[in-house]
Amino acid sequence: MKTKTYETSGAPSVTVDTLCDRIDEMDRVIHAFVSDSETGAARRERVRGELQRVHERWPVAESRPPLFGVPVAVKDIVNVDGLPTRGGSALPPEVFEGGQAGVVDRLRHAGALIAGKTVTAEFAMTAPGPTVNPHAHDHTPGGSSSGSAAAVAAGMVPLAIGTQTVGSMIRPAAYCGVVGFKPTARRIPVDGVIANVPTLDTIGVFAATLSAVATAAAVLCDGWQPVRDVERKRPVLGVPDGPYLEQAGTEARAAFEAQVAALSSAGFPVRRIPMFSDLARAADDLFTVNRYEAAQSHAEWFPRYGALYRQQSVATIRQGQAISREQYEHGLRRREAFRISLSQVTDEADVDVWICPAATGPAPHGLAGTGSSAMCLPWSYAGWPSLSVPAGRTENGLPLGLQCVSPAGSDERLLDRAQAIETLMPPTGFPPHR
Repeated sequence: MKTKTYETSGAPSVTVDTLCDRIDEMDRVIHAFVSDSETGAARRERVRGELQRVHERWPVAESRPPLFGVPVAVKDIVNVDGLPTRGGSALPPEVFEGGQAGVVDRLRHAGALIAGKTVTAEFAMTAPGPTVNPHAHDHTPGGSSSGSAAAVAAGMVPLAIGTQTVGSMIRPAAYCGVVGFKPTARRIPVDGVIANVPTLDTIGVFAATLSAVATAAAVLCDGWQPVRDVERKRPVLGVPDGPYLEQAGTEARAAFEAQVAALSSAGFPVRRIPMFSDLARAADDLFTVNRYEAAQSHAEWFPRYGALYRQQSVATIRQGQAISREQYEHGLRRREAFRISLSQVTDEADVDVWICPAATGPAPHGLAGTGSSAMCLPWSYAGWPSLSVPAGRTENGLPLGLQCVSPAGSDERLLDRAQAIETLMPPTGFPPHR
């Protein structure tokens, strides 16, 4: 993610036109951007103005911030000044009006340009939007951060913002063949974002490479501390054997075992640890917390606009309305016990980074769903940072991802340690230009 790619010298319209031409051309098929957010001409004029302003603010190259001139796509549950927020829904955008999200403030303070709003599943739940997978247009891109992942995969933007509650970033990153990073819960402020499940909602980043993600994370995450050379070591990798890993399909498991073998051959210590014997209970507890909070998040809007909600969202909210406060609080207590247990197992095994498939398999055929979040569930439930790095393709050419996870608060070390892992993964590559 080189700033010089988007910088200009006296002719900002040249690079803006290149960016907007690419979006206009590719998005006719990919549908990654919200089509009624702004016209192509309006985007061109707005981004040209943003680029002019960053040049005026930072005229000296040596003083320019890390994301100077970098176009960033933003998931359409995140408020951006000057662009409507719809949350992938039919509700009037005035319902979601409010101040610009803190994450967008940080992007703009770092010199980034907002390329536009990207498609989300309705309210970041499960009802998918129109986005297709850039590698195979009849396959899902994943969700709910579908548009952000697809925009990066199609080469429309080098960086995009998404959110994850359970698997809404890691899964689309794997399906689309890009890097997706979900920090520790709340490491990036969530003000100005439509809430889904506040206990679990987390803002994250998509990019083509891990180094690009790391550059953005250092700007966006609270209290970022670069890893010093004296802190670097070859991490001990943990494989969570048992019912969790068995959820992965045949293709994902075979690819994962090959990835583990490659890492072990390269000198990474690998420890296979029986894990998550109570996975079904954890899934039930997450469901309780998830549905209850989702219903609470829509307690004001749903009675007024319920007829405008899509069927999947209605079902989620109705399920949450049937959960009592007592059941919810019990779920929260069980979550804390789960987090403590996971930390203890990790410490006792002396594991630095857990590795596992990023999804149960490649992107499923069809656009009616967004795929399974099973491989993300325990890590999101615990609020731990995770990332997906591209890890080759299936025989029919669909991307796969390797998920790397580490304890809460270790985001810097996770990204640093994953760089050596990334170099050993088979290439995924960008989809063909169509």
